[in-house]
Amino acid sequence: MSDGTKTDLRLEDFPGRAYDKLRYGDTDRQGHVNNAVFATFMETGRVELIYAEDEPLLEPGFSFVLAKLDIDYLAEVLWPGTVEIGTRVLKVGRSSATMEQAVFQNGICCARALTVVVHFDQQTRKSHPFSEDQRFKLERWMQVKSD
Repeated sequence: MSDGTKTDLRLEDFPGRAYDKLRYGDTDRQGHVNNAVFATFMETGRVELIYAEDEPLLEPGFSFVLAKLDIDYLAEVLWPGTVEIGTRVLKVGRSSATMEQAVFQNGICCARALTVVVHFDQQTRKSHPFSEDQRFKLERWMQVKSD
């Protein structure tokens, strides 16, 4: 994960980009979006990559399970509005992928996360090595896509 300040990350740095609409129910007593909702934002970003219609990552009988989610909260997110979520792959292992994610509101990086997902065989209930095609797609998500 980047060691710089909250302003060094930009949405453009991430090949995976998604958004979520903020709901009134996402807020807490302080009037900002509750910290627990950030895990949902990160999930949105991961799911957009894993289930991308143009390049689906999953093969029948397999899924991904979350093994780690480490979030740094950098700035408030305020309702109403939307947030944008950036996701990129940092490392591809035998059956796991480490991702960096960030949440932005109005161009400001409000949170960043380190996420590890494991490729999971639904029948054996154990991790399963990536196929070559999956590895290729994951490694491409290490690069920033040009618009």
